[in-house]
Amino acid sequence: MPAITLRDGAQKYYKDWGTGRPVVFSHGWPLNADAWDQQSLLVARSGFRAIAHDRRGHGRSTDTWTGNDMDTYADDLAQLMDQLDLRDAVLVGHSTGGGEVARYLGKYGTGRVSKAVLLGAVTPVMVQSATNPEGTPLEVFDGLRAGVAADRAQFFYDFSEPFYGFNRPGAAVSEGRRRQFWLQSEQVGFGAVLDCIKAFSETDLTEDLKTIDIPVLVVHGDDDQIVPIQASAQKAVELLPNGTLKVFPGGPHGLVGDYAEFFNQELLAFLKD
Repeated sequence: MPAITLRDGAQKYYKDWGTGRPVVFSHGWPLNADAWDQQSLLVARSGFRAIAHDRRGHGRSTDTWTGNDMDTYADDLAQLMDQLDLRDAVLVGHSTGGGEVARYLGKYGTGRVSKAVLLGAVTPVMVQSATNPEGTPLEVFDGLRAGVAADRAQFFYDFSEPFYGFNRPGAAVSEGRRRQFWLQSEQVGFGAVLDCIKAFSETDLTEDLKTIDIPVLVVHGDDDQIVPIQASAQKAVELLPNGTLKVFPGGPHGLVGDYAEFFNQELLAFLKD
């Protein structure tokens, strides 16, 4: 398996398809690089180099007990960029991966990156507070932790419903997609998947967004039940110096059906612009 060795000795798995300008995909919680297969194939067949990686503790990367936080995720991404010597890259992050991309750009700058895409991203900060009243109450994230700890197999299967909007009236439910979500989720380390909840919910990326001086495409479904648009994309695009928001009406959190087609078209147009 292609992998790099990180500074702490952990192995970081990645897929590397195609040639050309690199497009680097960072996945959401609790998935892995396989979540990006459709988009990786699309961009690789369109003349780009698609690189999708498993976050530490997820998928085929080392299940580390420590380092499951946004700063370390950004450090790991930086090491991937450096070791593969990626330049003029486009970073694409979904959900937690969007937070990872924002923290990387805030911490390491845009020397290797020319564009970025935030899809259903957790930016600027998810948890509710006095300064973020539109956010999600901490009790919701405590509930996620409790559900994972009590019966992670059933929790992940159930979580796939709101993730893809399959719980909405008239939704075209894909049992295969639910099982795929469950399979990827079951590959996450137990400690890593719990720690990641704190990372994606409580990390404040406001200042990171303000420093990103490259074009950023922000894509969000307005029926996202996991990362509600009012507290995320609509705020993030106001903080970004060069951000553009594209909203998909009725879109859920996870890429599925018409939403996936919409995103694929927007992604390719942004890459070729």
